[in-house]
Amino acid sequence: MSIDMNSADPRGAKSGSPSLDNDFVTVVIAGQLFGIPVLQVRDVLGPQRITRVPLAPPEIAGSLNLRGRIVTAIDIRIRLGLPDAGDATGRMSVVVDHGGELYSLMVDSVGEVLSVTEASFERNPATLDARWREIAAGIYRLDGKLLIVLDVARLLDMSTRAEAA
Repeated sequence: MSIDMNSADPRGAKSGSPSLDNDFVTVVIAGQLFGIPVLQVRDVLGPQRITRVPLAPPEIAGSLNLRGRIVTAIDIRIRLGLPDAGDATGRMSVVVDHGGELYSLMVDSVGEVLSVTEASFERNPATLDARWREIAAGIYRLDGKLLIVLDVARLLDMSTRAEAA
């Protein structure tokens, strides 16, 4: 399964800038709702065959072939210090563009494209887990849910690797 998101205009994509990007592709990781700015998303993929990369950091699940292009697959659960989901065969991937390179963010499930108003944006609360604050651009409080906006640049910065809980 692949949904091509190339029709999105990448010119306005600025990491961590929710005032410009109020549309998010929603994903669920360990029961928590996250949002990825829609302008950074290139594809949504169903389960993929991922080739392990020897000596790669634990959060690097491996690489996959996307229409002839090699894409690095990152396990977001491990990146956030969450327990392993076990069998990864049913997990989905959101392919994002960062600095001209494509990365596959492995998530538990992908939801919908959600539009939220700028007025409902809040900075990261002090109660948000420190590992999540490192990679979050802020939050939106929705009806009974909390949408954590992922800052793709900080998420992909492996120098801020989350330590396992």
